[in-house]
Amino acid sequence: MVVCRDCCCGSPKVRGVDHAQQTARLRQVAPVQVSDCLDVCDQANVVVVRPSAAGRAAGARPVWLGLVNDPDATEDIAAWVSAGGPGVVPRPAILDLYVFQPPRRATGP
Repeated sequence: MVVCRDCCCGSPKVRGVDHAQQTARLRQVAPVQVSDCLDVCDQANVVVVRPSAAGRAAGARPVWLGLVNDPDATEDIAAWVSAGGPGVVPRPAILDLYVFQPPRRATGP
């Protein structure tokens, strides 16, 4: 997983979220990479769930989740990842509320 923890995500701009606790909880179920700004500040807090090797073999792609600002959402993500995550088990319907497509980045001139 990747958690954004820079400009807006992980900062006091997103009030009422214990960012350290959220990161610690996710680390209980999978490795977590803390990233600088992912350029989707309007979706703060952002969590990107990467598929496991088995999920990638099944064709799964990373799932971008935004507005992950309450403990219940964090628990839903942790439960999904614990069960296998993208490509291994279906995404719980409740997480559909958080899914978004990140904007494509420019690849050069």
